[in-house]
Amino acid sequence: MMENRNEQIEAASGVFAIGGDLPVSRLGFGAMRLTGEGIWGPPKDKDAAIAVLKRAWDLGITLIDTAEAYGPDISESLIAEALYPYPKGLVIATKGGLLRTGPNQFRLDGRPLRLRQDLEGSLRRLRVDQIDVYQLHYPDPRVPFEDSVGEIAKMKAEGKIRHVGLSNVTIDQLTAAQKIVPIVTVQNHYNLEQPQAVGIDIQQTAALIDLCARENIGFIPWHPRSVGDLARPGSVLDQISRRYNAQSSQIALAWLLKRSPTILPIPGTASVKHLEENVEAAKIRLSQDEFEAIRRVAHA
Repeated sequence: MMENRNEQIEAASGVFAIGGDLPVSRLGFGAMRLTGEGIWGPPKDKDAAIAVLKRAWDLGITLIDTAEAYGPDISESLIAEALYPYPKGLVIATKGGLLRTGPNQFRLDGRPLRLRQDLEGSLRRLRVDQIDVYQLHYPDPRVPFEDSVGEIAKMKAEGKIRHVGLSNVTIDQLTAAQKIVPIVTVQNHYNLEQPQAVGIDIQQTAALIDLCARENIGFIPWHPRSVGDLARPGSVLDQISRRYNAQSSQIALAWLLKRSPTILPIPGTASVKHLEENVEAAKIRLSQDEFEAIRRVAHA
């Protein structure tokens, strides 16, 4: 049954080949919200979480993003329970280097030993011998960045990682990492409400997105649906949403897909209904004028 997926999402959102050899639907799925409250512990409704994962594949989503810290461990285990043995074409990206210590609590740990422990745990929970895309969750200021990336590069050389990505980084950190190992994805905070990454201003974030496009690096914006006050009644975003009979969050996803050919939004949800709404967003084709009108108010 899982092999009979709907390929319309690929036609709608487009396809991007991560690392040049892992083609995925540009609209992916973020599996963080499948865990309990505060990204801690199991979900209240495990069956619903499993249903969301299976429905994502059925709808044609081929990129699922997760992390050791989601739960911790819970998100990865749910993915394996729902989808293993994995259907051909499914790409799973996970992350290490962030230690979940309680509900809505975490601390960074980019030590090489910890990263290796995280990776081994992810391999075990996901039931694979190699992670498709392994990302450093956050640079740890207490650990030399090159040491963290260097350990991930070693694990890639050992065959435990296919491709390497980064999360929550600056242009300088991306450049430094590229001197150690090829980087295929950058996952940073980016949405219409807050069009800047953590610790980077709007201009630097835009430059990073454009750099990723030039170098064919996937840019994965986390928290992609957020619109905040931009969706207030009568606003530009509200008017455009009404024009398409869509929600403002759907327009936000459509805007991101138009922003750059290497942007890969990963909206997350624990609801099949919301998942299906996100997929519908990929079918919205904003005009260039609409795109620019939204950009002007979002980046003001």
